Amino acid sequence: MTGAETEDDIPLGERKTVTDFCYLLDKSKQLFNGLRDLPQYGHKQWQSYFGRTFDVYTKLWKFQQQHRQVLDSRYGLKRWQIGEVASKIGQLYYHYYLRTSETSYLNEAFSFYSAIRQRSYYFQVNKEDRPELVVKKLRYYARYIVVCLLLNKMDLVKVLVKELSEEIEDYTQRFNTEDQLEWNLVLQEVAAFIDADPVVVLNDNSSVVVTSNRLQEGGVPPLEQGMVVGQLVLADALIIGNCNNQVKFSELTIDMFRMLQALEREPVNLATQTSKQGTLEPNEKPAKRENPHKYLLYKPTFSQLFTFLSASFKELPANSVLLVYLSATGVFPTGHTDYEGPYDFGGVLTNTNRDVVNGETVQKRNQAQKEMHCLHPGDLFPFTRKPLFVIVDSTNSTAFKNFTNLFGQPLVCLLSPTVYPKSVQDQSQRGSLFTLFLYSPLLAFSSVCGLSNVRRGLWEKAQEFLLKIYRDIGQMITRSRTIDQAFLQFFGDEFLRLLLIRFVFCSAALRLHKLFRELQSFPESYPELPKHDTVESSLLQKHILELATMLDVQSLFWDDSLEAY
Repeated sequence: MTGAETEDDIPLGERKTVTDFCYLLDKSKQLFNGLRDLPQYGHKQWQSYFGRTFDVYTKLWKFQQQHRQVLDSRYGLKRWQIGEVASKIGQLYYHYYLRTSETSYLNEAFSFYSAIRQRSYYFQVNKEDRPELVVKKLRYYARYIVVCLLLNKMDLVKVLVKELSEEIEDYTQRFNTEDQLEWNLVLQEVAAFIDADPVVVLNDNSSVVVTSNRLQEGGVPPLEQGMVVGQLVLADALIIGNCNNQVKFSELTIDMFRMLQALEREPVNLATQTSKQGTLEPNEKPAKRENPHKYLLYKPTFSQLFTFLSASFKELPANSVLLVYLSATGVFPTGHTDYEGPYDFGGVLTNTNRDVVNGETVQKRNQAQKEMHCLHPGDLFPFTRKPLFVIVDSTNSTAFKNFTNLFGQPLVCLLSPTVYPKSVQDQSQRGSLFTLFLYSPLLAFSSVCGLSNVRRGLWEKAQEFLLKIYRDIGQMITRSRTIDQAFLQFFGDEFLRLLLIRFVFCSAALRLHKLFRELQSFPESYPELPKHDTVESSLLQKHILELATMLDVQSLFWDDSLEAY
């Protein structure tokens, strides 16, 4: 209530408006705070609670729009408080996206975050002597940047980072706080994240073109008429990032960021379709997008990883596939035993507080014992009772060659090289080359050829040619008479089909590249692919040399037809 006014001076209707607003505000905060107590895994438990929270925030948002004048004069509603409600709705949409993998929710989060900035809801915060309000503004910026990164709005990200930098400088000068280092680290992380792509596409005026690497219409070669492949569908994916010293932002390493996009379709911009111009209305049910559900696990402990694996396995529908993507530091066995089983080859690192030296773990135990803080191939054996598709990007990926298909279900492991030439190794902080090939083969191909930029016209021509290569690789896989049936059983799903095709392209390209001389520098798979039909096919080699010629880097590749003369 304002000034010298008593409650009796305020008309009953207006008093009720303020009371109702306070009730909705308290209820919304209570529900929002309860979200963090929900289990992070499982598809069912959270939905009703999220629905209730969303309903209250929708009512609150509409209520403050309808009664703004009364709330301004009688409640003293500040613009930053409206910004807080909009920010919470943005966060709800973002968490909907994380829980459902429906990319349309990202656009909804973007609409609310964007409106906060356009309408300057947080502008007055800097004039108030309350550091906690400024921190709310800084956190809003960090969240907005994450959503923009996921939507590939890189030009806007750069603007937001500049604004955030100025806000942090103002904040630290005014309040002399202890969290200055933390906020500066946020700036450093996002700057490194923006610069992680090794190759940029340039317009004729040398401005950078933003390219998307999500699954687009026409981006996957269709199955040939009458082709018999499995009807399995990729339903769940665990994306795990535990690489030491890799670029990260907001619990997403660059490898995780790339892989999650490789498992999503291009989002539909619902905000432009459903909202009236100039209004901001929460949309409760964006159109259904058929993306696999994902869990993003940044540096999980073994317990966390196993819990999420078990939850995914338990809820996997019939005729569905579970994908496990591991981007993690290698853990190597110490000593050899007479019997080599699924726990004798090491594996990949899970999180612990032990010392780490030069990126590899220090061993502090009896050599006969197995490493505890490690996901061994044997740890995945129970989950092979259902169709399992594993991707391992690690210095010890080959540990996962020693798989046994105990239950006869479809099982494929795609394994990264374990050794890279020095020029590639030096770039490893900016993400793994293997994951880059699975995310954007042309970006990876250009990078491994030492290109730092490619003109837009040439890029589009090369992408068009890549689609032809994809079609031919698809036919090589489906027409091979010696290929393991597991590959064909996964080939019906568009995401898995594209990953398999890109894997074959990566393997073939690196085999021809003159810098890649060691066997450990080539990707491998379990079961093995028939090399003659796929990664060493003369037709595929011819295509790769044509692509290299198109990009004017053919001297970097072995050309048997030339060397025969």
